[in-house]
Formats: sequence, structure tokens, C-alpha cells
Amino acid sequence: MLLEFIATIAAAFVLGGMALGLTKLMPGRLPAWIVPAAAGLGMIGYQVWSEYSWFDRVTGTLPDGVEVVSTNALQVWYRPWTYAVPQVSRATAVDHRFERRNPEFPEQVMTAVVLLARWEPMRQFGVVYDCAAHARADLMDEVIFAEDGAITGAEWVPVGRGDAVLQAVCGQEG
Repeated sequence: MLLEFIATIAAAFVLGGMALGLTKLMPGRLPAWIVPAAAGLGMIGYQVWSEYSWFDRVTGTLPDGVEVVSTNALQVWYRPWTYAVPQVSRATAVDHRFERRNPEFPEQVMTAVVLLARWEPMRQFGVVYDCAAHARADLMDEVIFAEDGAITGAEWVPVGRGDAVLQAVCGQEG
């Protein structure tokens, strides 16, 4: 966040400096307010670019095997440009590299879900999806795997057939 603040100030100095240079090259042809206006436009322009590009910048660094399955678009009154083009504020991804199946329970898939959000650190947690029952169980401290691989102590939460993570994990089974 500090680096983005510094970059915003730098954008103001660059565009304001360019406008100042133009006023020196063409004295009397440009109004005096052009310098602060250019600085302000530089700040707003950088912020808009930063807000719209964060998702592509973050997902571009995800390793192979991590699939973004859903995004959340945001429209807010204090960013009027989001009404023209909604801004991605959150996303959910599945890390297929962690997927495991137990032959004793073939309808269950253990995987890692990754939560991405603007201004927040990336969060990853383990989940077991039951493809047949359309349910998920978050792997918390109280979850225990028995000798045969059965899960005990898990709270199964029903999810719909259309759940993006269920479809990504279970494939055709979901």
C-alpha cells in the first residue's frame, strides 16, 4: 500500500512536470491551472490503472495448477468508473496441485482453495469436497482422518451443483 502511494505521488510529479515543461516551452499559451490539473489527472489515472490491473498482476504470478474459478465484480459510488466497467475485487481459485483422492472414498476430493482480494494477503486453506453429496468440509483443527481415510469431526456444508469450486474439483462428477 505504501508503494502504491509513492507511485501515485510519482505519477502526479511526472504529469505535473510534463505540464510545467509545456508551459515553459509555450509561455502565455497554456493556462496556469494546467500543472495542478495534470498532476491530479496523473494521480487519478494511476489509481484507476492500479485498481483494474491488480487482478491480472496477481493471477499472472500464480503457479501452474492454480485455476481461478470465480471472481467478484464491484461497483461503488465513490469510483464512478466502476459503473461503466465493474472492477474485480475478489477471486476464488483452486490449487489442483494439492488434490488428493482416497480409493476408499472416491467421491471425496481433498484440495486447497485460494482466496484473493484487493488489499489483503492471499489466503489458502484445505477443503474436502464430496462430489456425490454436493457438500464441502473445511479442514479445521477438529477434523481427523481415520485409518481408512474417513473424515470425522468435519462440518459438511451443502453447496449447489453450480458451485464453481465444486465443478472445478469434481469435473464431470459435479
